[in-house]
Amino acid sequence: MMGVEFDNEEELERVRRKKAEELRQKYEEEQRRALERAQKRVAIKQILTARALERLDNIRVVRPELAEALEGQLILLVQSGRIRPPIDEDLLKQILESVYRQTRKEYRIRF
Repeated sequence: MMGVEFDNEEELERVRRKKAEELRQKYEEEQRRALERAQKRVAIKQILTARALERLDNIRVVRPELAEALEGQLILLVQSGRIRPPIDEDLLKQILESVYRQTRKEYRIRF
């Protein structure tokens, strides 16, 4: 273990068990996140038209954090009944403008 010496086998085994448990927890967390992403993707595919989905995918390439916020807003709007699917590209653009204003970071340079 990278030059670390242990006084006895019990301590070494304790460290191994702890590390194995940490790795197991990390794996489970990654699996949970992957499942959540897949479920979100299925929901988004049901909500958006093909062109709107394509636009969202393009946004994800350039601004992944904006795409995440937009997906969350879309799901919330549909679940609350404020809008009804399918959401076309024009409506997506309107929602995108709103989300962009909420998440935009302004940088000010002062001299």
